[in-house]
Amino acid sequence: MRMRSDEVHDQFDVTLEDSDLLGEVELTTNLIIAASESDDHLSDDEIDQILGVVPEPRQES
Repeated sequence: MRMRSDEVHDQFDVTLEDSDLLGEVELTTNLIIAASESDDHLSDDEIDQILGVVPEPRQES
């Protein structure tokens, strides 16, 4: 696509077509929003919840 001489290229105006990348961007965005809304550091449990991580039960040895 050719731009006119008076147009400014926006390097952030892109379409993501990679579903894995789009998922990573969404997870990162969710973390950034949660961190910016929190008065303190996010705990590991809060981060896991935001990312949808389900901890595996610990096995007794």
